[in-house]
Amino acid sequence: MAYDEELAGRLRELLDDDLALAGQALTEQKMFGGLGFLIGGNMAVAANSKGGLMVRVDPAQTEELVSSTAASRMHMGERTMNGWLHVDIADCASDDALRKWVDLGASYAAALPPK
Repeated sequence: MAYDEELAGRLRELLDDDLALAGQALTEQKMFGGLGFLIGGNMAVAANSKGGLMVRVDPAQTEELVSSTAASRMHMGERTMNGWLHVDIADCASDDALRKWVDLGASYAAALPPK
């Protein structure tokens, strides 16, 4: 399954606006069948190939976000990974809901050393 083109467009629009204001460059990269959005070479969010949104967050926030939101840990094969969350498309359907996740992913990626 290819990634959700509509979601990718919404992500691009939100990130382009935010990063233009902050003077940071946004790059896109196809990966794992999805489309990742990177800040300084660090992935922030992605339109997932299995549907929905992948968000990169501070690993220390994983448990709190999983228990207090609709997000779940991202599964890579048989592994679950702290710092990588999956959000179903229904849980980021509104612009406000998507903005929350984009802000989390972008702020974490922007705080990492550039690659």
